[in-house]
Amino acid sequence: MANKPLDTSLLDKAILYAVRAHAGTERRGKGFPYIVHPMEAVEIVATMTSDQELLAAAVLHDVVEDTSVTVEDLRASFGDRIARLVEEESDKCVEGRSEEASWHERKQGAINRLARASRDAKMVALGDKLSNMRAIWRDWLVKGDDLWKIFHVTDRAEHEWHYRGLADSLRELDDTIAFKEFEHLINKVFGNK
Repeated sequence: MANKPLDTSLLDKAILYAVRAHAGTERRGKGFPYIVHPMEAVEIVATMTSDQELLAAAVLHDVVEDTSVTVEDLRASFGDRIARLVEEESDKCVEGRSEEASWHERKQGAINRLARASRDAKMVALGDKLSNMRAIWRDWLVKGDDLWKIFHVTDRAEHEWHYRGLADSLRELDDTIAFKEFEHLINKVFGNK
């Protein structure tokens, strides 16, 4: 009996949508196209699930936060579940405050949202956060603590607080290889606790 081909039509559509949404943008301070990050995030999520909607949400996770795409646009193109997962993963702007001034508040909000989030939303978030942590680890090996200068908030301790808070919020996934790698990299960059 032959294996039934995997239906990737939803993921394929999401990848093309993300490529178009992020077209012409660069990953901050990296020198490569932004789409590389969402593609890595979807690869990470694929180590935890084959659910095509979760994979689609992983590749789309930054389109609301970083492009002109709205949650309503995603809902129209991909349905409620994917739109909701992307919305849960998106940073919430703080009206009347700069990115730098609102950074700690926004990151605390994200940590709190993830702590209450479904396992599905946590998988999408872990794809994003592990991809970010891999980039931080690589940059830290080359630049040391100078790497924090590329961020809006340059205080290393703030980044440690943020990533350790994310790990605590995502601990429900501690049975996955992705979570183990995430926590390992946090400890490599910031030291064991």
